Amino acid sequence: MPTACAAWTLKYVRSTLMTRFELFVAGRYLRARRKEKVISVITVISVAGVAAGVMALIISLAVNNGFRDTLQRNLLGATAHVNVLRLDPGQGIADWRDLTTRFKRIPHVLAVAPVLYDPVIMKGAQGYKGVVLKGIDVRSEISTSDMLKHLKAGSLDRLTDDDGGLPGIILGAKLAEDSGLAVNRVATLISPEGTLTPFGPEPKSQRFRVVGIFESGFGEIDQAWAYAPVHSVQKLLSLGDVVNSIEIRLDDLNLAPEIGAEAVRLAGNRYTSTNWQEQNKELLHALKMERVVTFITIGLIELVGALNILITLTMIVLTKYKDIAVLMSMGARRGQIRRIFVVQGALIGAVGTAIGLTFGYLICYFADTYRLVPLDEAVYALSFVPFEPRPIDGVWIALAAMTVSLLATLYPARNATRITPVEVLRYE
Repeated sequence: MPTACAAWTLKYVRSTLMTRFELFVAGRYLRARRKEKVISVITVISVAGVAAGVMALIISLAVNNGFRDTLQRNLLGATAHVNVLRLDPGQGIADWRDLTTRFKRIPHVLAVAPVLYDPVIMKGAQGYKGVVLKGIDVRSEISTSDMLKHLKAGSLDRLTDDDGGLPGIILGAKLAEDSGLAVNRVATLISPEGTLTPFGPEPKSQRFRVVGIFESGFGEIDQAWAYAPVHSVQKLLSLGDVVNSIEIRLDDLNLAPEIGAEAVRLAGNRYTSTNWQEQNKELLHALKMERVVTFITIGLIELVGALNILITLTMIVLTKYKDIAVLMSMGARRGQIRRIFVVQGALIGAVGTAIGLTFGYLICYFADTYRLVPLDEAVYALSFVPFEPRPIDGVWIALAAMTVSLLATLYPARNATRITPVEVLRYE
């Protein structure tokens, strides 16, 4: 037993000394002498290349995550996870009360809300605007959507069928601004299909009082959506007690396809369903492809960094032939020589990765906190570029950078072990 313990101790000491020897020599080679200043410059460039690649990946993925998560939050704040519709949209859903009760019994369903959508024309102080009018039951709506929970102005309590003699309406912030309407002002809504007469549909108008203004952060919604009590919308559209959609909110939004299919089964073959993934399929696919393209494009920077490491170590091997030969003649084994150059590449990769991660996360933090990159909300649907870096991204980016750095050491390390001390030192 003592012999085995002594052998293990000797092995540990030997491996420790070997590691320190290789690390010491690798560090000395990276700190080139004055006459070999070009090697130091290339070493700095190599570190900068790795750092730039890591930093660029952190920032680009943070932007991609920020856009995807922000758009998803805004979209789900305005729309339900599942919508149940009539196959024949012109008929409307007359038995919506019975269906609402059935849908609430489905597992994973948190809330159900009957709604009535219709495009109308709104006349404000600054002219006419096309509007997506959503008729809602306030209590049901706030249980399936977060849009009206935090108004920019006004009060949700006033969204009734009678607010000082007029039904209330809540407008998107951009819509209110473009129309010249503020809280307590009166807006006239016009339904082009209105009342059916022998000469065709006659437009019908109705006055609404602006009782609130919401801001979702999603430009397309803020400049086109308005909310009003469902009974007032039915009256404007000359409809009976019908809705054209039943919205369902879930405790797990990834179950939307399954819950939608179950809701259709309960409702019958006259109905169909759509979910948030289908409604935003193109947008989600575009963001996914952007992430892949970003990784490939920015990954090329990592390859440039690896190429710099390869050049640096190759030049060190060429300029250190004599030193390597002396080390080998003094007893250094080929495996140790090989590890010296592997350690050099690892040091360059580690320093570059650490710098890249530090600056990448710092830039993301300040850019997101202080909203340093503004956007045209009318074009991008967001007023600023959101940065949402994730710790897991930093982990796999660091691993990828270190892997590429180590792979770049294989060729120069192999060349270093091919040196024959006798041939190199023969004429010294």
